[in-house]
Amino acid sequence: MSYAKVLCVGLVGVTGHIVEVEADLAPGLPTVLLSGLPDTALNEARDRVRAAIVNSGQRWPNRRITVNLLPATLPKFGSAFDLAIAAALLAGSGELPLAPLDRVAVLGELGLDGAVRPVRGVLPMVAAAVRAGISRVVVPLDNAAEAAVVPGVRVRAVDTLHRLVAFIRDGAPLLDPPSGQPPAAHPGPDLADVAGQGFARRALEVAAAGGHHLALLGPPGAGKTMLAERLPSILPELDDAAALEVTALHSIAGLLPPDGRLLRRPPFQAPHHTATVASLVGGGTGLARPGSVSLAHRGVLFLDEAPEYTRGALEALRQPLESGRIVLTRARGGTEYPAQVQLVIAANPCPCAKPSGDISCECTPLARRRYLGRLSGPLLDRIDVQVTLNPLTAAELMGAGQTVESSTVVAERVGKARAAATARWAAGGWRINAEVPGPQLRRPRWRLPADDTRTLRRLLDSGTLSARGFDRVIRVAWTIADLDGRDRPDSGDVDEATQLRTGSMA
Repeated sequence: MSYAKVLCVGLVGVTGHIVEVEADLAPGLPTVLLSGLPDTALNEARDRVRAAIVNSGQRWPNRRITVNLLPATLPKFGSAFDLAIAAALLAGSGELPLAPLDRVAVLGELGLDGAVRPVRGVLPMVAAAVRAGISRVVVPLDNAAEAAVVPGVRVRAVDTLHRLVAFIRDGAPLLDPPSGQPPAAHPGPDLADVAGQGFARRALEVAAAGGHHLALLGPPGAGKTMLAERLPSILPELDDAAALEVTALHSIAGLLPPDGRLLRRPPFQAPHHTATVASLVGGGTGLARPGSVSLAHRGVLFLDEAPEYTRGALEALRQPLESGRIVLTRARGGTEYPAQVQLVIAANPCPCAKPSGDISCECTPLARRRYLGRLSGPLLDRIDVQVTLNPLTAAELMGAGQTVESSTVVAERVGKARAAATARWAAGGWRINAEVPGPQLRRPRWRLPADDTRTLRRLLDSGTLSARGFDRVIRVAWTIADLDGRDRPDSGDVDEATQLRTGSMA
């Protein structure tokens, strides 16, 4: 036999595609030709595979070798094809039978010594194989736990090329995925740690219940960062579908924990204010990789000291905040990543940022306007809840006479409110109030009475509130009603939602 074919999987963004690795061996000058739109890492596979085969005790076929990756029009990236290429070459040279690899996807990178190294993106690759009707996969041992979380697939692992050859030739057993219970999750920051700031705590709870974007403005030490870091602790755990999406993104980025378990907690991303546009929304040469906005998918993206970010980085977030996805176009093709995030921004009110607040502020009105003007109107218009925090008093800091709720207590209310919203909007496929389109809220079935929205209409007519802002206030009003256990918002809910939008208690 001079021809062989082994199945593998390639990734474009988070979407996997079955790739047929063909090997043809013909008489002629010994060389290896690789076709099928490979990138640089894949082009170098010819040297890795040759060294791995020889160092695994197998004979290298000194013939003219052509390796083709089908479909040839699909760009191929990375080193996950190494193991499949080696198996196809050995089968094509007559060293191995092909039957044991029939309808089996083979993934893995080869070291020069024949060791099989882990690769990124195994989870979405295995999920793509299952969707294509493939129920058996061979993966690197270090990726086996990650692959095993995909339902409907039988996972076998290898640590060396020699083990794979022994399996194909002699039926020797492969390795099973590591078993055992995942380690207990360490408790995160608790909302009970936050002193005072009752109005901001209420805003945080409303934002969590409805999935609303949140802006926290106030002097240093008021608790902005503490509140933002505790938002994930009051969010519900991810369901199976969402957990697979989030875990797949972190797999592509190479950020999964060693045990490869599903990520059940909503992710929290807090990039530094020096972050570039590419690091926020995704980028890189060849095929763009996910950025912070995608790694925070189904979770929280926190921008501390938001005015210190570059204008371009902040403006790049506008489109994904609206659509819930990010499309990155490069010379070798476009990539789409999900980006349904809950944005939280924190900012000082002025450049001097005195801890005592505006009382001792040394900034001129122009300097204050310029500082906060770095947050553009279109970006702020997409933030549903905007609150101003006041400096803490000694009594608040010491907790005198206060009963502070923990994250567990607040999370229970948030979970009930989200369940009510999911049941209400189930027909439209929306999970939380923040996802409901504005036209849906204005239909007769869901439209609020004119008396309940009189103040809100006046703000819209005067230009104080945009049409987008009007819809966002209505969404927040629905969330407040859900938290209070009522079927529909009333005028009080609309007034509170308006207050949360304007950012102060007055």
